[in-house]
Amino acid sequence: MMAKHFLIVEARFYDEIIDAQVAGAISALDAGGASFERVSVPGALEIPGAIAMASRGHKIFDGYVALGCVIRGETSHYDTVCNESARGLMELSLGGELVIGNGIITVENESQAWARADMSRKDKGGDAARAALAMAALKEVLWG
Repeated sequence: MMAKHFLIVEARFYDEIIDAQVAGAISALDAGGASFERVSVPGALEIPGAIAMASRGHKIFDGYVALGCVIRGETSHYDTVCNESARGLMELSLGGELVIGNGIITVENESQAWARADMSRKDKGGDAARAALAMAALKEVLWG
């Protein structure tokens, strides 16, 4: 089995929180013996589009790690961003048969975001990378 190569797509709307998620993802990918590249997008809604572009590009990725943070605000925009980013990733996963670890955290406040982003607590960036690693391995088993 060859080492897997992943693309980490980072929504940089909350830089420090995303830095913590990225640290967890990189740690998990390193532990899994995988290599990776990173790209940044402005926000969570742009993540599915970036993955779609990457999947049609000239570089070959075994999977993708989607990292972002959506914190509830005063308007219904939160619901749109949460639902549409998740829907976009799911469509890519099912329709494009892509391996995607979804690490877009959706929270009520910054305290909850830090609890999920911090490697020493919930480590959702690491969880997303481990999910991508597991699904890439499963795809290899099922597809040969």
